[in-house]
Amino acid sequence: MFDYHSQAIEKRISVYAQVPIENGEPIQILRYEKNQYYVPHNDYFTDTYNLKHGGQRIVTMLMYLSDNVEGGETYFPAGGSGESSCGGKIVKGLSVNPIKGNAVLFWSMGLNGESDPKSVHGACEVLSGEKWSAVKWMRQRAFL
Repeated sequence: MFDYHSQAIEKRISVYAQVPIENGEPIQILRYEKNQYYVPHNDYFTDTYNLKHGGQRIVTMLMYLSDNVEGGETYFPAGGSGESSCGGKIVKGLSVNPIKGNAVLFWSMGLNGESDPKSVHGACEVLSGEKWSAVKWMRQRAFL
């Protein structure tokens, strides 16, 4: 049962991202509890080891699995000129609220391997509850 559903999700991500399904890494489940966060970072690699297995990560699909959380937004510091809430603080940039059933797709690099500096992102501090999400990274070539 789970295998059928996971295959359907994988195919849907591939179609939406317009990247072949075989370029995808396995889906990973993430959990953030109260006071946990992840500092802004890029999803692409700077080492040669990871590049041997399908090239760079070019696109990320982040899917929200729970909505019983306060804070926990996905934060893009270079994502615009406005302000938004991040873990209860007002910050410059764009924040996406973690709402169950929603997802955000963003490109870290172009197919030519050029990085996108606006793809820097982080997970804001969880103020209460738990944030559950699933992440799928897609590579330039088939993931081995």
